[in-house]
Amino acid sequence: MHTKNLWCSTLILSLLAGCMYSGGHVPESPYAASAQYADGVFHNQDGFPGLGGAGSWRGGVRTLLRSKVDTKPKTDIPVWALSAHVLDELDDNVNHLVRLGHSSLLLKLRGKYWLVDPVLSQRTSPVRFAGPRRYSKSPLQLEELPDIEGVVISHDHYDHLDAPTITFLATRARRYLVPLGLKARLVGMGVPAERITELDWWQSATLDGLVITATPAQHFSGRGPWDTNRTLWASWVFESAGQRIFFSGDSGYFSGFRQIGQRFGAFDAVCIENGAYDAAWPAIHMRPEETIQAFLDLRGKVLVPVHNGAFDLAFHAWSEPLAAIAKLAEAQGIALATPQPGEPMTIGGARVNLHWWEGIR
Repeated sequence: MHTKNLWCSTLILSLLAGCMYSGGHVPESPYAASAQYADGVFHNQDGFPGLGGAGSWRGGVRTLLRSKVDTKPKTDIPVWALSAHVLDELDDNVNHLVRLGHSSLLLKLRGKYWLVDPVLSQRTSPVRFAGPRRYSKSPLQLEELPDIEGVVISHDHYDHLDAPTITFLATRARRYLVPLGLKARLVGMGVPAERITELDWWQSATLDGLVITATPAQHFSGRGPWDTNRTLWASWVFESAGQRIFFSGDSGYFSGFRQIGQRFGAFDAVCIENGAYDAAWPAIHMRPEETIQAFLDLRGKVLVPVHNGAFDLAFHAWSEPLAAIAKLAEAQGIALATPQPGEPMTIGGARVNLHWWEGIR
């Protein structure tokens, strides 16, 4: 089977396994007290809306047979010349954000570095010889990363939890914050168990004045067709020096965004999924119009679109999510930040926003 089709088949089987789960007797779980856990798996707070075309075998076959047009750029994407020197020069008394590509973020929060969903490998796949390959360079290689205080993971899909990256960081990062169930996965990747903290939705960890809270998302989990929803997924809130940063992870649009906005008030930066969407996946990913509504629900000040610009994971043109969100944000008077991969962004600081994707073939 063609390697692209093999990867797509694995994804579709994972989706179908989640839809077809029928319950039955399940041994007592350490996660039984979680409101998100029942019948041996985790659940979304609004239920799980139908997956449309992707939620049936017929839909899965249609997905495999669909052709792709302009889903990868033909020329190089501009990448900021990021280095340890550039990072060290950033003011330690404020908060900074750097997009590393796709949904991977490097946060410098009052002088300490945090990685969010770090994927620095060339492929987002269970194997190194097949699966979606990075079409934009990573601004930093693993060996170039600064001293990492902590790593935060939103869920266990391969484009958010990258085994080679985590294995490299296993004893280099001081701590890991993950949703329920993910500890065992990270231990299997070499992370010492005592460095890992699992959090349920609305639970927080306070670390030297930094407060990190796991918040709801509407998605699913699993790294193969037989472990769907065995671990929880989450969005995250970072509170540092009077500023708040939101990171959506992967999510369909749901009522939780409004709840998060009501609990935490205005966010200084809102990093929301905007890319790899499709009409067949309405429950698990957002179209640009929904990304805008989620931003409004969250009461954000600046919108930072993520989940784009690195991997070919859908059927839309590679630049479509950025072009669409820029047009919608301008029409609604929303402050938009679309930094180049590797470009440092100071939270609350003045900056000139460029549509860097325009003109790239």
